[in-house]
Amino acid sequence: MTDAATLLLGLLVFLARVGDVSLGTLRTLVIVQGRTRLSFVLGFIEVSMWLVVIAAVLDKVSHQPLLGVFYALGFATGNIIGIKIEQRIALGDVVLRVICAACGVALADRIRRAGFGVTTFEGEGLHGAVTMLFVVCRRRDLKPILRLVDDVAPDAFYTTEPVGNVLRLNRPGERNTTGWRAVLKRK
Repeated sequence: MTDAATLLLGLLVFLARVGDVSLGTLRTLVIVQGRTRLSFVLGFIEVSMWLVVIAAVLDKVSHQPLLGVFYALGFATGNIIGIKIEQRIALGDVVLRVICAACGVALADRIRRAGFGVTTFEGEGLHGAVTMLFVVCRRRDLKPILRLVDDVAPDAFYTTEPVGNVLRLNRPGERNTTGWRAVLKRK
């Protein structure tokens, strides 16, 4: 029979597993991006939480199998929440390639006025001349740029992909850091 103490412990196990697995998911994603300091901190907190949870559950799960269900549900939910958190904070940079037939120059001008760098290339598509726009931006800036693309060239084709390292990136409203601030900006 399940009592209130078991349900409360199960809920705490569930919440703790959601927390530590979310951190683990974030840690994995920042490792892929090469962010060593952040991955260290996230890993330390994640494993500390995991040890507390496993210590609370391990000796009780044989007598209260419901705790195992809470543990598994917390793990599965933590994966989803970790991905959602990472999508929300949108760490990293991406390459956006836009191909449009008629309004490449106007679109490039609009993106530049929004403060982003754009490089254009002329090309040939199935139905004639096209312009390809090449934009490197932060992931969190991608949605506003795509709204500009949709406003100016709703029939445009685009692709995105993550970028590992970027030497210089034009970001709206950001000044180049110099002196001691440049040292603090290093990865």
